[in-house]
Amino acid sequence: MNIEKRIMRLEMDGPNGSGLSEIKCDPADFTSPLPTQHGHVYYANPEIGLNVGVWATTTMGEAIAPYPGDEFIWVLEGEFKMVHDNGDAVPVHKNECAYLRNGIPSSWQQEGYLRKFYILYLDPNADTPKIDSAKGGVGVLDPDVEMAKMDITDPFEIEGAMPEQKNHTIFTNDAGNFHVGTWESGPMVSKMLPFPTYEFVRMLEGEVTITEEDGTAQTFRGGDCFFVPKGTVCSWTIKTHVKKHYAILDL
Repeated sequence: MNIEKRIMRLEMDGPNGSGLSEIKCDPADFTSPLPTQHGHVYYANPEIGLNVGVWATTTMGEAIAPYPGDEFIWVLEGEFKMVHDNGDAVPVHKNECAYLRNGIPSSWQQEGYLRKFYILYLDPNADTPKIDSAKGGVGVLDPDVEMAKMDITDPFEIEGAMPEQKNHTIFTNDAGNFHVGTWESGPMVSKMLPFPTYEFVRMLEGEVTITEEDGTAQTFRGGDCFFVPKGTVCSWTIKTHVKKHYAILDL
């Protein structure tokens, strides 16, 4: 279990290229020959059912079953499709981000190698919702989606000039606490405060520097991925402009 309250930069080969660990697969989970899977978990909190990491697999196919959690992913290599119980399929390609709804009757199918960054939320104290159709339960994010101007700066308290910010939320889970969308902001400096949610970020454009309470600072640019655990004391500085896809767990 890793529940450290520090900004975590996600890297596709694990921290500092340390590599991924092999994952034992259960043949009962697959309709295909048993795949070879590897991964690294950057953050895991079983008490709330939250996991963040990088995961890789060879060709695989699963039986139709309720999807095990609300998930947001960024496909780094390869592609897959989520096949619904009625035979419809939603493809997700390399460099795309997608959300998956907990409990939808569906099957993960892919040919060839795949690697992804992910954030997965499955409340250990909640029953799996009974969902009759997977329709609308899988979606690919559009980086050029039209966004609405925000009249608040949550989750930030701003120092100095107020930034112009826009947002588009594409998915909220059934529990109302897991949100996926696209956000952009002009220049800003936020106050050094505990971050109020768990947030997974795929940077699309621009540059942000996040400074922690002890002075540690990390800069993230378009193409980077990072995770902010709830309670991390930090300040965000945007010099010109930032655009990101995000998944937020608000507990």
